Amino acid sequence: MAKKVIITSDSTTDLSPELIERYNVKILPLGITLGGKTYRDGIDINPDLIYKHYNETGELPKTSAVNIEECIDFFTPFVNEGYSIVHFALSSEMSSTFNNCRLAAQEFDDVYVVDTRNLSTGGGLLVLSACEMALQGLEAKEIAEKCDEIATRVDATFVIDNLEFLHKGGRCSAVAAFGANLLKLKPCIAVRNGKMGVIKKYRGKYENVLLEYIKDMIGDASNIELDRIFITHAGCEQSVCDACIEQVKALAPFKEVYFTRAGSTISSHCGKDTLGVLFIRKSPVE
Repeated sequence: MAKKVIITSDSTTDLSPELIERYNVKILPLGITLGGKTYRDGIDINPDLIYKHYNETGELPKTSAVNIEECIDFFTPFVNEGYSIVHFALSSEMSSTFNNCRLAAQEFDDVYVVDTRNLSTGGGLLVLSACEMALQGLEAKEIAEKCDEIATRVDATFVIDNLEFLHKGGRCSAVAAFGANLLKLKPCIAVRNGKMGVIKKYRGKYENVLLEYIKDMIGDASNIELDRIFITHAGCEQSVCDACIEQVKALAPFKEVYFTRAGSTISSHCGKDTLGVLFIRKSPVE
């Protein structure tokens, strides 16, 4: 008889509390150090606290991967309860979290770690796909293998209103930040092959930029799986978010449109007023 399967993820997949509860996803929080204290993403810190601290002190948070021991401690109770585990980790190109989880998994017989090759709800798309497979009765190994393939088709992009956090966090050069801010450019950043890179630059009022960006990303939707789409933001105004939701619904008949807020780890790097649309294509993203 096949073992029961449980789906787990690190906190960077940015699933809403409602989705976590609906699919019974277990979350492994990454660490965030702020003001000399270390917090757990999604448990005892939130993005608004990070932004408030930054505005008052100018200090950016520091994020940290989970170590091997933490991963073993996280997996052990589920294994002891008789579960097979499929675990999803932040892109191996961006963090050592995946590799630490992979090494921890070697201590068990039925723990499979998937490199999302992505961040935020780009990984969340894989988690929900895995949950549906588990409900259909697929075994953990097969779920992990199928999700490895789906990862090549995840289209994850986002537009940043201000490069301050990326620049001060060392993720873009001072020249790039200065040029973009001087020209009031809004860069569109895509995750490709597990890494982030700018694919387009927009100019204008942020809300108008976002509507144009969404239209560009969805296009005629002919190459998109229409099961679900995430609109994920980092502290954008509600009116802006509402306009983006309406734009998505007007452009393509997605069965489910999920609106989520980026968690503390992702928000620590992108900063406030960032928004992205994330979905799965029918063919690999290049």
